[in-house]
Amino acid sequence: MSAPALERVAFDALADEVAAVAENHVADADRDAVFPVAALEELRRTRLLGLMVPVEHGGLGGSVADVLKIGIRLGRVDMSLAMVFTMHCQQVAAVVRHAAEPLRSELLARLGSGAEYLASVTTEIGTGGHLLSAESALRSDGEQLAVDRFAPIVTGGAHADGFLITMRAVAADSPNQVSLVYAHRDQLVTSASGDWQPMGMRASQSIALQLTGTVPAHQIVGVPGGFAEISSSIFAPMAHLGWSAAWLGTAAGALSRVLHMLRSPAGRKRFDVKSELLLSRISKARQRLDTVHALLWRAEEMVRTASDLSSPRNQLLLNALKITAAEQCHDAVDDLVSAVGLRHGYLKDSPTRLELALRDLRSAALNYSNDRLHLADGRLALMDAEVRFV
Repeated sequence: MSAPALERVAFDALADEVAAVAENHVADADRDAVFPVAALEELRRTRLLGLMVPVEHGGLGGSVADVLKIGIRLGRVDMSLAMVFTMHCQQVAAVVRHAAEPLRSELLARLGSGAEYLASVTTEIGTGGHLLSAESALRSDGEQLAVDRFAPIVTGGAHADGFLITMRAVAADSPNQVSLVYAHRDQLVTSASGDWQPMGMRASQSIALQLTGTVPAHQIVGVPGGFAEISSSIFAPMAHLGWSAAWLGTAAGALSRVLHMLRSPAGRKRFDVKSELLLSRISKARQRLDTVHALLWRAEEMVRTASDLSSPRNQLLLNALKITAAEQCHDAVDDLVSAVGLRHGYLKDSPTRLELALRDLRSAALNYSNDRLHLADGRLALMDAEVRFV
């Protein structure tokens, strides 16, 4: 077996270990809207938190493809956990690509060992999820940066060891001059507000946070005021790829549980597995997931090989992935609810967990709104009049 194949087997085995822990806690985490702490500790122990960190910095040296495969695997059990993992990997990728010394080596060593979980602080009242503008401004005395930032949504913020925070650059002339700054929890005073009681994604504990403190000036990631480059090269592509993997895993896990139930002796007694209506609904669900799967890996290939991710056709592909995955994964589970009916499609205690998957996946179209992306895509499509796909 080749070295890459051995690494792939190892990553799969580590993901299975994390998924096994998550399986034991998923019902409680959803019921109580609490963060999957035990699964996070397993991500630390397996060092999967350091998946994207280069080997020379003590990490596992994984690729974006590895992130997606593990995101799918974790999503089959717990969509909240899969989103937490893929969003953490997004943050790590930004550090790997754009952080300068001495922050780069210091932070990558902690990340590579699995000791640090990074949360993203990009939402802001007044800008929502729009990444390329910021209201709260950094202040500087030349050596230290003052951070005073409120974010209405910070996934896993109460459990993060560090944060990547978007803020208006020091002495910026416009809200579009945004810097990305790293802060360790020990450098901040953090206070949570509000109560996290959503319809779905309950274990993500995406609470509101106020973050206040000072950090050394060298903890800006990338060029001061140059977050737009980090967004186009890392944040946006990794978000759409990672989210889609989590959604696909969630819908695939739901379909798998339904199929196992139908094939069981009890299922064969309860359901007519020759029913044309049942078979057609299962077929449609599988077709939706195969479509998302194909688009996910086409987009991964583009991100891996394209020289310019900002071109209209490449942005259109990434946005199409996000929109399609959000819609089709939700609709696939909705098909399954109709296929198996009230007892196994609608009730919380069904082993299919369709009710949980449907609630979680309802958030997908809202997580950076599909409506907003369609508006952007309309403008982008006008810039690609030849409608070329390669």
